[in-house]
Amino acid sequence: MRLAFPRAPAQTAGAKCFMNCRTPESSVLPAWPRRTPACGKPGNHPRAAVRGGLRTGGMLCLLGLLFGALDGPAASTPDFSPAAAILQRGIKERAFPGCTVVVGTADKVLWSAAFGRLDYAGGAPVTTQTLYDLASVTKVAGTTAVFMQLVQRGKVRITDPVSRFIPEFLALAPSAEDKAWRQRVTLEHLLTHTAGLTAWKPYYRSHTNYAAMLRAILTTPLESDPGARTRYSDLGLFLAGEAAARAGGKPLAALERELVFGPLGMTNTLRNPAPGLRPRIAPTEKLPDQERFAHGVVHDENARAGEGLTGHAGLFATAEDLGKLAAELLRADAGQSQWLTRAVLAEFARPHNLAPDSGRGLGWGIERDAKRVLSHNGFTGTYLRIELSRKMYLVLLTNAVHPTRDNHQLGAIRREAIQAILEAVDKSGGV
Repeated sequence: MRLAFPRAPAQTAGAKCFMNCRTPESSVLPAWPRRTPACGKPGNHPRAAVRGGLRTGGMLCLLGLLFGALDGPAASTPDFSPAAAILQRGIKERAFPGCTVVVGTADKVLWSAAFGRLDYAGGAPVTTQTLYDLASVTKVAGTTAVFMQLVQRGKVRITDPVSRFIPEFLALAPSAEDKAWRQRVTLEHLLTHTAGLTAWKPYYRSHTNYAAMLRAILTTPLESDPGARTRYSDLGLFLAGEAAARAGGKPLAALERELVFGPLGMTNTLRNPAPGLRPRIAPTEKLPDQERFAHGVVHDENARAGEGLTGHAGLFATAEDLGKLAAELLRADAGQSQWLTRAVLAEFARPHNLAPDSGRGLGWGIERDAKRVLSHNGFTGTYLRIELSRKMYLVLLTNAVHPTRDNHQLGAIRREAIQAILEAVDKSGGV
């Protein structure tokens, strides 16, 4: 279609200018008499070298109107009320006493809400400032995020053998065969759960400090050759946290604060909360043989025996703080982060096929479909999801193990809520 512009378009009364033209004036033949445009910005609409005196500013304004109309309606605000109703139903059905949820993009929060109460005994209402025990979400929000920075700073390579940082990993091998296997175990194996380590053992029954826990893990035989299979292992992320600490020259908790939480403004993410924070913390499970609950102390027994300092669990945080990390990873994916390069994010977010049944990212779970999705959940009822293709994230924190872990209703409610959130974003035209 050919567009015909009039020789002397008249200014429409009350029209708003879509352009703020500041192109230097040119010598023209012949020019209109100067007049103040309808947008009230004299001097910002210079004469252009166009036959008949048509000014560049007027043409650009007209083009702005035309192509603005061709673009169609802008994306609307997502309606998260169906997701809110699902979460409220979860509280009514006692899947969890309360929760916080945050949905956002790289540059804005789309939804931040709190529902329910801290417990079932008439406790305080949950707010967006409520702290939840992250459980295994610690693996990505803490340990994995630290490794992203160590890789970016050249402190480690994911293909480095674990024994480079933890020599005792070889020295304490219980057999010659086990030592031969351990020589091939890399940081990549630990972060993808393909190292051949045992999934879990109740070390807390006989060990009560971090050093003793570490030694117990180092003397536990591997179950298989590294790369033979995928076996989700708390022990592997415990060792990964120790390797990060030795590579970074500081305890893991200090590296988390220095490399991750401080730079990203995550002021509500911490380990071993002070007693004064207890009113803000959602309690988890009743402690064995006691009347009190785990409240302000980490729920995971091995992490608790490890003084709350382990790589697999121990962090407490608000949903909004986890949203800050997720938003930064979305910026990294777009090449717009000052904290993390796109190349490092891509390395952690791609499938690492070290075992036949693998395909996990470094630290992260990856959904096996056309969408690029990173996610991780925690045993206490926590969840972090980053939709790289949709360019959005969602965080859902609950204390579903309160008052007991013998509660299996969270999974169905969470799946429904996630689906409702994604549908709300898609129906709005995306983000």
